[in-house]
Amino acid sequence: MSKHDFPFDFDLCIIGSGPAGIILALEYSRLNPHKSVVLLEYGVSGQPAENSLDSSITITNVENHHAPSECTNKGLGGTSATWGGRCVMYDDIDFIDRPILNGNCTWDSTLFNEVKTYAPAAAKYFECGNADFNLSAIPGVRYNTIAEGFKQGIVTDNTLERYSMPTRFGKRYENDIKAQKNLTLLQGFEARDFCAPNENDIVEYLTVREVATKIEFKISAGSFIIASGAQESTRILLRNTQLFNNLGNTPQALGKYYQGHLSGKIASVKFYGNPKKTDYSFIKHADGTYTRRRFQFSTDFLKAKNLLNTAMWLDNPLYFDPKHRSGAMSFMYMAMITPVLGKKLAPPAIAHSITKGKVTRVPAHIGNIIKGLPNSLLKPAAIFYKRYCVKRKLPGIFLYSPKNTYALHFHAEQIPSASNCMELAADGETLQINYSVTDQDVSSVIELHDVLDKWLRDCGCGELEYWFDKNQLPAAIKSMTKDGLHQSGTTRISDFPDSGVVDKNLKLWGTGNVYVCSSSVFPTSGQANPTFFLGAFAVRLASYLTDVSQIDLQNNHEANDAGVLILQK
Repeated sequence: MSKHDFPFDFDLCIIGSGPAGIILALEYSRLNPHKSVVLLEYGVSGQPAENSLDSSITITNVENHHAPSECTNKGLGGTSATWGGRCVMYDDIDFIDRPILNGNCTWDSTLFNEVKTYAPAAAKYFECGNADFNLSAIPGVRYNTIAEGFKQGIVTDNTLERYSMPTRFGKRYENDIKAQKNLTLLQGFEARDFCAPNENDIVEYLTVREVATKIEFKISAGSFIIASGAQESTRILLRNTQLFNNLGNTPQALGKYYQGHLSGKIASVKFYGNPKKTDYSFIKHADGTYTRRRFQFSTDFLKAKNLLNTAMWLDNPLYFDPKHRSGAMSFMYMAMITPVLGKKLAPPAIAHSITKGKVTRVPAHIGNIIKGLPNSLLKPAAIFYKRYCVKRKLPGIFLYSPKNTYALHFHAEQIPSASNCMELAADGETLQINYSVTDQDVSSVIELHDVLDKWLRDCGCGELEYWFDKNQLPAAIKSMTKDGLHQSGTTRISDFPDSGVVDKNLKLWGTGNVYVCSSSVFPTSGQANPTFFLGAFAVRLASYLTDVSQIDLQNNHEANDAGVLILQK
C-alpha cells in the first residue's frame, strides 16, 4: 500500500497489533462505528526472520534473559504467534505495597477490582471460557483437593490457569479486522516521532516510516495508543522525550523497574496418597476449554512474611535427563532436539524450557524408547493428535506418575529494581536491556518451597524432595531461570508523574491524548503471565476512550447550544 492509498487523519491511532492492540482496535471500533481507527504494525506477512528492531537490541545478561527474537514477534498478532495460551489472573497481594517492594507498588486494589470487571469481555477475545480463576467458584465443577490429604490454608490448591485455543490473534482476528469498515490496518510501518504536545497537552500527529521504502509521512489522530509490547513501547517513549515537555522533565521511572519472573524446577513433590486421585494434568470443561490448578500462598501469609508472590504447579521431570526412564518422554525429547522438526513442534522459548538447550545422553534415551515400546510411540502419538490435529488443542503435555511423584515448577514475582532497566545507547536507536536476578528474589523462592514442604507434611499429604543441596539452591536458581517473555515495569502506572509514567487510565503524564497499553505499565509482576490481564486493560481502555469521546461530544453540543442562545438574544 502506498502512502497515498489511505487518509492521514484518524480519530484513534493504535501502534502495535499484538493481543492488546487487536482487542483495543476491535473493541473501540465496534463501540464507535462512526469513528475512524488505524492499527499500525511494523511486521508484514512473509517477512524475513531477522528485523532491524530485534537486531538493534543488546542484552547485558544473556544467561537470564532470552534473545529479542525469542521474546517478541513482528507481524499481525504480535507475540501471540508463539504464545503458549496460558491465561492467569493477578492477585490481591500484587496491589499491596510491601517492604520487600521498596515502595514500588504504585497501583492499588481499587484499580485491580475495577479492571477485573472487564475480564469477562477479555475472556471472549482469548476464547478461554468464563473468567473464573478459582476452581471452587465454577458452577457444576466439584471441588476435590489436588491430592489426598491436602488442606486449604496458607497454601491453596484451587487457583486456576486457563488456556486459550491457544489463540493466534493474527490468524484468528484478521478477517474481523478486515470486516470492520471503520478500521484500517497498515502493516510494514514503524512509529517514529511524535510532535511535542501543544499548550493544551494535545499531541497532534505522529511521523510514521514505511519499513520497506523508508518513506516518512505524518498521521494525525484524536488519540494515540502505544501498544507495541514492553520493549518497543519503552523504546518509542525513550526516543520521544519531547512528549514530556509540558511536565518540565522526563519521568524518572521511564525505562526503569524492569521485571519478569523467576521460573524453574528445584524439587519434586512426592504425595503419600492414591496416585490416581492426584490432579496432575488439565481439567477439560463442558465448553471444551482447559484449566489447570496451581499451588499458591495466601495474601495474609505473604504480607506477614514479606515474601514475593509465587505459584507452583506439578510438572514433568527434566526431559533431557534419561533417568526419568520414560520412553514417551525420551521420544518427545528426541523429537524436540531434531533439526527442523523441533522448530515446528514448539516456539524457541517453549522448546528451551523442555530441552534446556542440551543434546545429551542420546543412547540412554534410545534405550528408554526401546524398553518402553509400544507405549513409547503410542503415548506421543495420542498427544500429538490432541495437540496439533483438533481445533481446541491440548495446551501441553503432563504425564501420569504411578509413583505419585512430580517435578514442581515455580513461577515467582521479581522485586522492582531501578537497576533493571531499558535505556537508549548513544546512537539514540539501540535499546540496551540491563537485567539481573537478585539474592532477595532467589531467597523468597527457596523459603516458599520450604513453606510448601512443611505444609504438605503437616497435612500428611506429601513432601518435597530437593534436587540440590540447600547450599547449592541459590546458584541453581540463578543459573536456570530465564525470562524476557513477561516484561513489565518500564512505563508503570502511578498516581503522580514523579513515581510513574502513565496514570490509572493509561494516559501518558504530560499529554492529554497519548496512552500506553502494554504490560510495561504493570508496576509489579506478581506470579501471573501478563497477557490476559493486559487484555482486560485493553477492553477497559476502549471503554474509557468511548466515554471520553461521548463527553467531548456532549460538551460540544452544549457549547453550540449556548452559542445559539446568545445569538437569539
